Amino acid sequence: MDHLSTASLNAHTLLSVSELNSYARALLELSFPLLWIRGEVSNLKQYPSGHWYFLLKDKDAQIRCVMFRQKNQWLDWSLRDGMQIEVQALVTLYEARGEFQLNVEHIRQAGLGNLYEAFEKLKSKLQAAGIFDAIHKKNIPEFPKRIGVITSLNTAALYDILSTLRHRMPSLPIIIYPTPVQGKDAAKSIVTMIELAGKRAECDVLLLCRGGGSIEDLWAFNEEIVAYAIFHSVIPIVTGIGHETDFTIADFVADKRAPTPTGAAQIVSPDTQEIAKHLNHLYHRIERAYKHEIERRMQTLDLLCHRLIDPRESIKHQVNRLQYLREKLLFCWSRKIEKMDSENRHLQRRFFSSAPNLEHMLNQQFERSSKLHKAINYYLERQGTKLVHYQTQLTHLNPKSVLQRGYSITSNVEGKILRDSSQINIDDSIQVTLAEGWVKAKVSDAG
Repeated sequence: MDHLSTASLNAHTLLSVSELNSYARALLELSFPLLWIRGEVSNLKQYPSGHWYFLLKDKDAQIRCVMFRQKNQWLDWSLRDGMQIEVQALVTLYEARGEFQLNVEHIRQAGLGNLYEAFEKLKSKLQAAGIFDAIHKKNIPEFPKRIGVITSLNTAALYDILSTLRHRMPSLPIIIYPTPVQGKDAAKSIVTMIELAGKRAECDVLLLCRGGGSIEDLWAFNEEIVAYAIFHSVIPIVTGIGHETDFTIADFVADKRAPTPTGAAQIVSPDTQEIAKHLNHLYHRIERAYKHEIERRMQTLDLLCHRLIDPRESIKHQVNRLQYLREKLLFCWSRKIEKMDSENRHLQRRFFSSAPNLEHMLNQQFERSSKLHKAINYYLERQGTKLVHYQTQLTHLNPKSVLQRGYSITSNVEGKILRDSSQINIDDSIQVTLAEGWVKAKVSDAG
């Protein structure tokens, strides 16, 4: 009974069995903190309720253990008889049966504590050496010409990588550098493949990947020799090791870390559909820019043509100005078209190597650009022809042009132009304007 104190017990105290067990349980739980105990699993029973019951033993003794569902449901590996494990547990007594037992709070495979300790120790060492620093990270190419994959053959991870790359960029060549990814010699083999890829220099980027697993399964990627092989690699390396929650030393050293092998494949492969969509967007932007500029220049030309009918004294100035604007327009458009053609050629060089199926779309775009260029030049030539025609007409209408052909203009002393002989009388003074100079005369006869 919890309300009783052991201080009140003596040789004459009489207890019931339940009272004794209650005292014993309280003493055990108060006397021992949570402890880590190592042993072998035996007689494991997993009930539909989700609770686990098993024996933890060594060569000399055993103890009953219980791990309730709310404690074991987060375990991501399977407990089996014969496994060496470490449990953190409360030492207690099952009062109903008077059985000494451990109430397990946490459980891990034996030796994982040492692995975690080794992981943190190496991580601190390499971090102090600076090989995790961002300054050492190499850029991942946006459009790689060839991708290398370092992983084990015939695995789900490799299948996911190849499926993703085929879907996103079918024409992208892939080179596989096969290696074990767990086991005794896995780390050395991974280093060999990284160095081989660097010597052969076939790829623009490397994927270092494997599927999920326990810390023991992933341990090859926590070896120091693998970390330095990644650091010294001349080719950028993207890791996709395990699941999103798994972190290895290789992830910290790599130039880019992806949560999964599929994620790593997505990082290094451009999506052809997205490229085509972006290219189409650029084409429509260029087309709209052409149309806008043509409309604006046409309005300018219309305005200039309208000004050509202004008074004759400004015709020469307007003609010269229109000629200047025409030349400037031709120059500006030539520069603009050259720039757009250069941008188009750049896009073609950029995308053609990784997406040959886009060549047709680019050729169509260049053909449309060429047609627009010709249309602009044709329109400007027509406007120039009209300008020359208007200038010729105005020149013919100029009175001085008429005088040059031998005609003259006669006016009275008041300057009024005479068109009929009835407008003058005998002895009136008149002035005759010639192409060059003038003559004054007196009327002696009129008919």
